[in-house]
Amino acid sequence: MIAPSPAEVESPVSTRPPDLDDPSLYFSRELSWLEFNERVLEEAIDRHNPLLERLKFMAIFSTNLDEYFMIRVAALKQQIAAEVHRPSNDGRLPAEQLSAVSTRLRPSLERFARLLREELLPDLEAQGIRICRYDSFDEATQAELKKTFDERVFPVLTPLAVDQGHPFPYISNLSLSLGVEMYEQTDEGPEMHFARVKVPPSLPRFMPVAASEGVRHFVLLEDVIAHNLDALFPGMQIRASYCFRVTRDADLDLQEDEADDLLRAIESELRKRRFGEPVRLEVEAAMPEHLRVMLREALALDELDLYEIDGMLGTSDLFALVGIDRPDLHDPQFTPAIPKRLVGAQDIFAVIRDGDLLIHHPYESFDPVVQFLQAAAEDPQVLAIKQTLYRTSGDSPVIAALMQAAENGKQVAALIELKARFDEENNIHWARTLERVGAHVVYGFPGLKVHAKVILVVRNEPDGIRRYVHFGTGNYNEKTARVYTDLSLFTCRPALGADVTHLFNRLTGFSKTTRYQKLLVAPTTMRNGFGELIEREIEHARAGRPSGILGKLNAISDKRTVQSLYRASQAGVPIELIVRGMCELRPGIPGVSETIRVRSVVGRFLEHSRIFVFQNGGEREIYFGSADWMGRNLDRRVETIVPVLDESLQNRICDEILAVLLADNCKTRWLLPDGSYSRRVRTAGEAEICAQQVLLKRAQAI
Repeated sequence: MIAPSPAEVESPVSTRPPDLDDPSLYFSRELSWLEFNERVLEEAIDRHNPLLERLKFMAIFSTNLDEYFMIRVAALKQQIAAEVHRPSNDGRLPAEQLSAVSTRLRPSLERFARLLREELLPDLEAQGIRICRYDSFDEATQAELKKTFDERVFPVLTPLAVDQGHPFPYISNLSLSLGVEMYEQTDEGPEMHFARVKVPPSLPRFMPVAASEGVRHFVLLEDVIAHNLDALFPGMQIRASYCFRVTRDADLDLQEDEADDLLRAIESELRKRRFGEPVRLEVEAAMPEHLRVMLREALALDELDLYEIDGMLGTSDLFALVGIDRPDLHDPQFTPAIPKRLVGAQDIFAVIRDGDLLIHHPYESFDPVVQFLQAAAEDPQVLAIKQTLYRTSGDSPVIAALMQAAENGKQVAALIELKARFDEENNIHWARTLERVGAHVVYGFPGLKVHAKVILVVRNEPDGIRRYVHFGTGNYNEKTARVYTDLSLFTCRPALGADVTHLFNRLTGFSKTTRYQKLLVAPTTMRNGFGELIEREIEHARAGRPSGILGKLNAISDKRTVQSLYRASQAGVPIELIVRGMCELRPGIPGVSETIRVRSVVGRFLEHSRIFVFQNGGEREIYFGSADWMGRNLDRRVETIVPVLDESLQNRICDEILAVLLADNCKTRWLLPDGSYSRRVRTAGEAEICAQQVLLKRAQAI
């Protein structure tokens, strides 16, 4: 499974291995994340992708960046304010990280704006989808727009003056605003004024102007407002208006000693989120310097926090255009396959009794997960259902099944993680909904997030109580299950059922269990468990036995785990890592990590599954679950990693999933020793292999 080293991975010669605490052996977590988002942008650049899919990647890039500033940059600014002087793994202090982020990000933003302005918008226009300037329309169309403004937009607007009698207004997170300069004539001459007009998020950002078969014209809402400002400021002469946008700290600050009532504490923090400290100011390129300075000072931001955007601000709103019904401009639609063993099956419990069942989403349907819960809710032999819930959909069939089970008299226990970032309000709603039908709801814990993806169904059968378990790598969300690659495992193995029972007893009661037969569970056994598995590969390598580690993850940022992998590499263990996002580990360093290769696969589907393969002297072991190799997953979350015990499923994971990803020469980028990424280059005559397309075609052929 270990492919030959690519020519792209080269490294300077080193005479002796450095100390493993040397900061030069680690990439900046913050910069590594920006490199990941750059790979998202590359998908927008790639002309092999359909046009509206390219626009989707533009919107994803922007949404990712908004969250990055709200969480990661906000955290750096908090550290600076608290005078934290502890360097990160790569040796940078918080202020140095913030400066490096600003320096690295600005070329990407210029690249993004240029791509949208010079390529994607003209290409959309050629397809009959055009974003027009207000003043490009004829008088009749402008009159219609003026009427729409008067009837639908004007009543919603609230102009806010800024002067001695009107302090600078509060500007909400991610809100788009117009800064308006105007003047009035007085006896002493023109008197200048400034006002802020919020572009209302309750109205469509892209206002339709003309639509016919094959033609859709839009005008931006802020453009309509800007051309009708005289209605908001009668008696004033409008000089100019400029768009700007503010990003605020949006992380919850939940103090352990304040969380006696976790639900109330989180509700309180959600109300505070709107008032987080500003962390970024975006302004349109035409805004003059004096207004930039005024806004920065009013928001208490440094020049480093100001980002000039040459084009549209708030480009996460491009998702509204991505949804246009133009199948020719989208990826081909597909119907997720039903696993062969479930085709025509009437009893999912009987299928699971016949052997462990593995499902690969989105290539295979998420419906069996929902049907498993629905069957449990309806089956009179089912006594109890227990489930963890981190994120789910707004109209969740999973929640509906749990409600039905409770109404049918089953004992239902749901661990709903109220601290799931940006899903807190949704989860509070579902928690209260389940409580109303009699389910037992646990809200999580102040110091931990429950991120494990587990369902336990307890069923009374002729030969006694049997426990059926579902383990997943992804959320119980049928919508994201169509775009995230994840694994589901159904099993009724007694040892795994016993482990999950102990886990839920610990989550819902006072059990202090820290020993599990098969599972690795964070924060109790997982860190040491992974450490022992890596150490075992080192021992095999030193003894001349087969060794090797293959990991597929979302991120690697835990220093102790990275150091274990470095030691394994020094012992000669071949290590292949498929890391979609950030990676602090530096591959290809002589004497430290020369047997380690890291690649990233970014494509149509979000690579989300976490899989771990250990060669173990020829007795291969495979695990998967909800955790990445990050400190938060290993120490500050409840996570589960489950062994794949069925040999046929082991072979499927290695030979049909991981082998295809390793062979990908279309969407793969190599992580180089300097922290940059390089696309994998096909050799002469080598057939194109796009792993996700291969897996999709295989599933459709079943």
